[in-house]
Amino acid sequence: MPPSRTRGAAALPITYKRLDPAPVTATLTDRPPPRRDTNLRQVRPRYGELVIRGLLFLAALVSVLTTIGIVFSLVPPTISFFSESEVTAREFFTGTDWAPLFANAKFGVLPLVTGTLMVTGIAILVAIPLGLGAAVYLSEYARPRARKILKPILEVLAGIPTVVLGFFALEFLTGVILGPLFGIRGFNALSAGIVMGIMIIPTIASLSEDAMSAVPRSLREGAYALGSTKRQVASLVVFPAALSGIVAAIVLGISRAIGETMIVAIAAGQTPNLSFNPTEGMQTMTSFIASAGIGDVPVGSIGYETIFAVGSLLFVITLAMNAVSIRLVRKYREVYE
Repeated sequence: MPPSRTRGAAALPITYKRLDPAPVTATLTDRPPPRRDTNLRQVRPRYGELVIRGLLFLAALVSVLTTIGIVFSLVPPTISFFSESEVTAREFFTGTDWAPLFANAKFGVLPLVTGTLMVTGIAILVAIPLGLGAAVYLSEYARPRARKILKPILEVLAGIPTVVLGFFALEFLTGVILGPLFGIRGFNALSAGIVMGIMIIPTIASLSEDAMSAVPRSLREGAYALGSTKRQVASLVVFPAALSGIVAAIVLGISRAIGETMIVAIAAGQTPNLSFNPTEGMQTMTSFIASAGIGDVPVGSIGYETIFAVGSLLFVITLAMNAVSIRLVRKYREVYE
């Protein structure tokens, strides 16, 4: 307590004395709190999670084993084709005549490659503008109600059987539209490519729209705040930000177009033709594999092994495209937090 002052007396200095707190005496009952286990690992194993983890691992392993199985099924007959026959790799890749099932056999695969690239190129020219246009509309311009109606309708197109699309290309597109306009009759690569492009539009449009919808809304709002129009936001902000997903969608559509069989078999014909005229009939690699596989080709013959040689070439082309797409996706990938 501070000392008291006397009224009328001279001011005295005030001093304070620090009082030590009363000592605390520990008793036998005062014990430190129990130590908590900070280990986050589960003490008792959860067997259900282990089972789920094993099933997921098997699901991933199935795809890897399937790819390995395809490789092992294609490589031995392909090696046998080049080792047992008199066909050289140069003749196979640069030859301009393809007639492996005839008496005077020719094994130049270039007409099949040309037909495949011709039909696929036409399909790309049709699918990319229409698919990306549909994706931009659904992502940036369509109202939520319109998007809920139009996107399922667009995806239904992917479920139409390809054999139906093949006869549509041959009978309607060629006979009703291309015939009167360009004088095209019978089999041709143009109608097959156009219908194939229509077939892969849902793939490109749906995946591209998902990639654009995943772009953060803050980027759009920032562009609108700077005075950008909807067209500028869609083309200069959203599209570059979703470029990796758009590239993946396009490559997936191209891969499906290269591997398509029934449309080209019905609409493009079965005649190998080394030509760059889309109004003529052509045969693709998949079309040859389908026609030779269901024919009366003896197992183990050179004609039978050509199926695996063409299949190996098609597998390598698709694998190279996927490798390029993975590199492009990683290069243009945008990560947002």
